[in-house]
Parts: sequence; structure tokens; C-alpha cells
Amino acid sequence: MSLINDNLQDLLIHYCEPESQLLQQIDRETNLKVLMPRMLSGHYQGRVLSMLSKMVAPKRILEIGTFTGYATLCLAEGLTQDGIIYTLDINVELEDMVRKHFAQSKHHNQINYILGDATKTIHDLDETFDIVFIDADKKNNGTYYDLIFDQVRPGGIIIVDNVLWSGKVLQDQQDKDTRNITDFNDKIAADERVEKLILPVRDGLFVIRKK
Repeated sequence: MSLINDNLQDLLIHYCEPESQLLQQIDRETNLKVLMPRMLSGHYQGRVLSMLSKMVAPKRILEIGTFTGYATLCLAEGLTQDGIIYTLDINVELEDMVRKHFAQSKHHNQINYILGDATKTIHDLDETFDIVFIDADKKNNGTYYDLIFDQVRPGGIIIVDNVLWSGKVLQDQQDKDTRNITDFNDKIAADERVEKLILPVRDGLFVIRKK
């Protein structure tokens, strides 16, 4: 999924902050026990998410797509002392693993882990968000974006993962999944309510700032 070669990836990791022991443990366990472990954000992308969160110093974060909790904990590193991260996921089979990971984190009291269909559970959140991270089923990127947009404060950011789709967005003939990604990217490009750029980090992070 990375768009750069392994040697350059190793160099980037060399010059960024190290992973915590807990994040290393989550990475190992995910690769050993979970289908499609490549969905995990990983060291470098995790440090990017952590840095963006620390720069914003959010009181409220919403994450759509928990997986095994790696990105959740990276984002939580920037929370204010009274901050909360809500993380939504539909995969009940990973619940025990995820709750174990969160329980080991110093941010465990700041994490609200909610299972269910995010298109429904979002409606239960009466919050204004400083950061939203969308990393769930890609066909619903536009749906999630529309559902949460009014709950993002002016100046807040929305981050969407996998928007370069292993480079397939460059292809003239696109399969259905790639077309969904391209349509979402075009939707954001045309949205005058936001400022936006794509960071070529791992599989592409769309960073979107609400005006």
C-alpha cells in the first residue's frame, strides 16, 4: 500500500519519533491474529496522525473505523487533558482485542469505543469535533463526510485514509472500488467550504480543513 520504496520508507521511519511499546505490541498482534493486517496504520502514518493531533490539541476527536485501535491511540496522544476520542466500528469480533489494547493505554479513560453501524451511531453523538478521521468502508466515505460535516468546528480538520488506493486512482479504466475513491476525491476537490490537500503518506491521507 505504500507509494514509496522500502529504502525510503525505512529512512522516514528512522527520522521520526519511535513507536511506543504498546503500539509495537498492537502491530505484532494484528499481523499475527487478524485478517488483512495491512489495514493497520503502522509506524509512520501513526506518527503523522499523532503530529496532526498534537498540532490541533483537540478536545473532541471522532474516528470512524477502529480496526485494532492503533490509529485511535496515535490520535489520542494530542488530546487535551479533558479531551475525548469517540471511535466507531462495526466489527464485534475484534472487540475483546481492542478493549484490551485500550485498557493498557494511559488514555484509556478518554476513549469512547462504540460498536455498531457508524451511519446510525454518529447520530447519537451530540458533540462538536476538532478532528475527524475516516478510515472505514471506502464506499461510504462521502456518506460519513456529509454526516459529520456540520459537527466539525470551523478550523477543524477531517482526515480520510486510502485516497490514493495503491495508485489505482491514476488508471483510466477503474474498477468499482477505485471509482468510489475517485468520486470522493472529486467531491472534496469541488467543496468550497474547505481547504484540502492529499499527503502521499502510505496509501494517501486527504487532509481537509473546514473554513
